[in-house]
Amino acid sequence: LGVPECCWYEEVFNSDSMYYAGSNMGNGPGLWAEPTGSHGRPASIQLTLPPLAVVVLKPRR
Repeated sequence: LGVPECCWYEEVFNSDSMYYAGSNMGNGPGLWAEPTGSHGRPASIQLTLPPLAVVVLKPRR
């Protein structure tokens, strides 16, 4: 998935979390972006997106 910058992306919300009675499939505390462009953006991340879930990531500079 293309992202605007190469930094750490913290997972701040995952509707599939065990806190919401989900299967707890997610990205742990977060993930690092790679300097490989994608979707017209200069960096990219490879994330786990559970089916029928909403995942919100926040860049940490």
